[in-house]
Parts: sequence; structure tokens; C-alpha cells
Amino acid sequence: MQFQLGKHSRKASWRQRLLSVLTLTLGWGVGIPSTLAAQTVTIRLGPFQQSVAIADLEKFVKTGTLPSGLEVLSSMLTPEVRGLLTKRLEINPAFADKFVDELVRSPGGREFISSIGGVIPGSTSESIKATLNFALRQANGFNALSFLRAYPGENITVDATKAIGLAVDFNPNNLQSQAFGLLLERDLSAESSIPFKAAFNPAALGSEAVQQQTIILNDRQRNRTIPVDIYSSQGNAENPLVVLSHGFGGNRRFLSYLARHLASYGLTVAAVEHPGSNANAVSRASDTQNLGQLLRATEFIDRPKDVSFTLNELAKLNTQPGQLQGKLNTKKVTVIGHSLGGYTALALVGGEVDLEELRKFCKDSLNIGEAPGDWLQCAAASLQERKLRLQDQRIKSAIALNPLVGNLFGKKGLAQVSKPVLILTGTEDALTPALKHQIEPFTQLRGEKYLLTAIGGTHLSISDPIYPTSAATTIVKERIGEETKSLRQLTQGVTLAFIKQLTPEAKIYQPFLTPAYAQSLSTSQLPLRLVSELPASIKRWLEPIDK
Repeated sequence: MQFQLGKHSRKASWRQRLLSVLTLTLGWGVGIPSTLAAQTVTIRLGPFQQSVAIADLEKFVKTGTLPSGLEVLSSMLTPEVRGLLTKRLEINPAFADKFVDELVRSPGGREFISSIGGVIPGSTSESIKATLNFALRQANGFNALSFLRAYPGENITVDATKAIGLAVDFNPNNLQSQAFGLLLERDLSAESSIPFKAAFNPAALGSEAVQQQTIILNDRQRNRTIPVDIYSSQGNAENPLVVLSHGFGGNRRFLSYLARHLASYGLTVAAVEHPGSNANAVSRASDTQNLGQLLRATEFIDRPKDVSFTLNELAKLNTQPGQLQGKLNTKKVTVIGHSLGGYTALALVGGEVDLEELRKFCKDSLNIGEAPGDWLQCAAASLQERKLRLQDQRIKSAIALNPLVGNLFGKKGLAQVSKPVLILTGTEDALTPALKHQIEPFTQLRGEKYLLTAIGGTHLSISDPIYPTSAATTIVKERIGEETKSLRQLTQGVTLAFIKQLTPEAKIYQPFLTPAYAQSLSTSQLPLRLVSELPASIKRWLEPIDK
């Protein structure tokens, strides 16, 4: 999921961003709690200024009807804002102190608190932190209205002009992931002080010469033309076939560096382009504000079917005279997917899509303060099925890089997966936040599994440096290029080692699936961690909150 949307989308959604920021601001830091509670909120937007009684906001939230005197704000106090005013941040009150401490240690958290200081005149970083700590401890939950009621003084003023740019970067899920990231850095650290040593470096280029060719496959039954780049070498015919699935708005070249790397070790790689969700499909969408136009619901079915169809066609090529004969082991396959491609990989390896639970989330819980990935998953909600089983038995393992998961598999869908899975998460991924889209789903998996964590990594941090992400407008800040080189190196080494577990060389590559190996490539700017199980200290953060 590259989320490379054009400026038309950004311009059209400015009001929604403003509303999201106003509510987010009011719910995240307004001052030190006091017995003298705020009674009104003054919204300042350029020359416009309007005071709103908090009691009237509470009536609006309860009934959905605007009280007399608030009609002037009817265009702003929408049903979406009504939901945001009572939206809770899911943090266990017992961990309030630790959450705030970890948040202020993260660069994103410090930037957030600094930005709030400009949005709420008169506030300080100390008052924001103290209020945040207090609000998180409340038995009734942490939301905007309860936070407003704790503000010391009769009125709080919000400078909306300074708040407009905060909406996407600082959604609650993203902030929670950033604070959680520093806890992961510490608690997932390898205990051994002995430096990691190995006989060879799996992140270095292999010895095989790599050939690349493009084939065009036509699925007439589904009316889909599927370009596929094949990366091959002499290799071993028994090696697994690797299939790459790109993200939303991307193309088959997104992970070309990884494809070449794997091929240099004798693996054959097929990079598939999904015609319904690639860059061309997104650019052709007539209405970028309509999820049904931007991403059709059927794409959540067609993407896994693209891979299965490709395997059917490659199985035929494998028996025909030519350059690829004997190199396409379609009976033993590892799928690697990024973002929406990560969903594709997890569905193919056995994850059961729970459309009933997804529809419930999209109807009852989705609001404009959610991350872009939470909105994009709801494109699937119009599918009529209750559940989807898209597993392909030829898929023996899967790697999901910053996968879009959210509510797509429900609470139990990934528990159906019994084959090896590796998940990559970045703690500053604002598009598919780590906790909801990667870490919580990781705990569902029942088979052999690994969690690779990039502390400070973003959604596109593992992208090929030559991939033209800068040619399009991205809606959040990304850490890419030279500063994430160590992550790409680790991705190359760990991915190779993970795939090699399906071969007689498994034991040779096992040391590169350890915490020590990940930390050997870690830097102070980008700490890297690899575990096969979360420690108890982390699991406690993920426990549901009693309400």
C-alpha cells in the first residue's frame, strides 16, 4: 500500500482533516486537571471564532441533534465528529505512566506534544504530559469530552489554523504505536552480550548471475491482464518459487532489489502486478474520495486469485522448452507481500477473512481519526460473503511486510494459519499502524512465526531506493533511502534465511533468524529487533481493557 494519492485528494479532504485535528487536539492535551472544569471551547480559524458550550457538545454526542445556537457549526459538527468526540484510546490505565514516558521519548511523540503547544495557546509540554497521564487513568475511558471537562479554567481556545496539518500524522493508533516502539526496543533486545558472528553474510549479493524477463498473462475468465517479472539464475530446481505482491498504488518493481538478491542465491522470483490496485488503476479512479472507485471490493478476492492464476500458468511454463524450464517450483512457494500485498500473502497462506466483523467495524467504529489503512480495508465491506477462504495449498510460507490487516481477519482468522509466517512492522508507520495491523495480528498466528520490528521505521522504509516514490505525493512523512539501508540489508538476510527453511540448507541459515542477527545490523537511528514470541511485558499491553 503506497498510498500515493494526488493533490486533488489532499485538497478535497481539508475540512475532514480540520475536524479530525480539532477533536484529536481536544482529546489529547489541554492542561492540568483541576476541580475548576472548562465550560466552553473557543474554535479560532482565521477571522472566524465560535464558542461552544461543552454541555451542548455532550448533548450533541448523546442525541445526534444540534442544540439551539449551534446551527452555525452544522457543517463542522457532523456524525463523524460525533463519533470522534467519544472515541477512546485503547490504553490499559495500569500502563498510563509507562505509555506517557515512552511517548515523550519517541521523536514522533515529542513532535506531537510540541505541535499541541502551538494549537492550544497557553499550554506547555509539562501540562500536556500531566493531563495526558491523568486522562489515561480515568476508569470511564479516555476521550475528548472527558478530557475537556478536566481542563483548568472556564474556557479552552483552539487555534484551528495551526491544527490543520496534524490530522493524518497524529492519529491515536499511530501515537500508540510510537510510544510502544520504545518499549519494544528495550524488551525485545537480545540478552547475549557476545557479538554476532557467522561464516557468511546473507545480506551480501549471492554468486549466481541473475536474468530478468517480463511475461504477460491473460486471465480471460476474470478479464485481467497480469504482467509478471521473472528473476532467475542457474539455481536448484528444488528451491522454492518466490512470488512478490506489491501494495496498493504500487507496481511489480517495488521490491526489485529484494527479487534480485534472492535470485542471486539460486531462487526464482515472480513479481506479480495486480491490475485492479496498481498505480495505473489508482490514477484512473474518477473519484479519489470514494473507496468504491479507489479500490473495488472484489480486489480483496482478485489479488489472491492473481497469484493462484500466475502459479497455474508458471506450472505450464516449467514443463515447456525455454529459459524457465525446470526453474519454476510451483508446488513449493513462498509469497512476499507489502501492505495490501501483505494481506494478499496472509490470505493465501491460510488466513480466513471475516467480513462480518469488518462490516461491524466499518459501520460502528470507523471515523475520520482512523489511519488511512483502516479506511482502505473498509472497501471490502460491501462484499456479500460472511467469510472468505482464499488459501492456496501450494503456498508453504509467507512474508508480510507492513501488512494491511486491521479488522480484515477478525479476531480469529489468522489463528487458522499453521504455516511459517514472518511479519515486518515499523513503529512509525502512520498508514498501517504497528499495533493494530501487525503486532496484534502476530499474536493470532499459531504456526512458526517471526516478528521483525524496525523502531522508527515507516510504511515505505523497505522500498527499493530507485523506486520512484518521490514522483508522487505521499500523504505522510516517510523514512526511506540511505537512512533505512540497514533495514533493507536485514530484510534481505532474514528473507533469504526464512525461505531457505524450506530447503535442505535450513540449518545453515537458521542463525540468521535470531534476535542477535537483527541487532547486529541495528543502528542508533533505526534499532532493529527480531523475535519469534512476544515477552509477557509486551503481551500485557495488548490485553483488552475492562469497560
